[in-house]
Amino acid sequence: MSLDPYTSQKVAGILEQRPGFDHLSIGQVIERISGWFLGTPYQAGMLHGAENTPERLVIDFRGLDCFTYLDYVEALRVSASPAQFMQSVIQTRYVDGDVSFPKRKHFFSDWAYGETHNLADDITAHISPDALSVEKHLNEKANGESYLPGLPVVKRTIPYIPSELIDATVVSRLQTGDLIGIYTRLPGLDVTHTGFFIMTDEGPVLRHASSSKANEQVVDSPFLDYVANVPGIVIFRIKAS
Repeated sequence: MSLDPYTSQKVAGILEQRPGFDHLSIGQVIERISGWFLGTPYQAGMLHGAENTPERLVIDFRGLDCFTYLDYVEALRVSASPAQFMQSVIQTRYVDGDVSFPKRKHFFSDWAYGETHNLADDITAHISPDALSVEKHLNEKANGESYLPGLPVVKRTIPYIPSELIDATVVSRLQTGDLIGIYTRLPGLDVTHTGFFIMTDEGPVLRHASSSKANEQVVDSPFLDYVANVPGIVIFRIKAS
């Protein structure tokens, strides 16, 4: 596939800076790369594929949702060239690099609990001894229907930290670059939103592709203010490659 001119130019510009990252930690690299997307418009439904629609590889920086944002930052983190970046998107977004709808990582927890090589560790329970665990039947609605027709129901235990238990001690155990999932009580789903934990000079933020009408772009939201208004959080940490 070929990239649109905007995406191609942005990929090249980011990768030009990549050699200077060699001395940085994984989290610091994530901070640098994710920061280049601040202000990018939020756009839902960027990916193409469904039960009866062939999957098409999409790489487009002109609009991001919270999941494609994670895909692109992680793929850029491990790439040194545009060609390598495109392959890294495939490996990040799809199980075993198989570009197909059934193999797409549709759920946040697929990053840590997938069928084969996992990109991240679930550190939720290590961050807080008060983390709760809930067994979920991912992709199964309360009425028994599927969120994503054509995909199986996956039983998975999801640890999360309730919002009322997220305090300064919890924040002190987080690291810049940690992946944050916003836990949902809805049956069949693990999270409803994702982003990056970033510690800034002004304090901790959730860097995320926000769909709210006040934002509709990639923004930094004050972390504690944001998580105070959600059921809880799930925390993943990218594995060292």
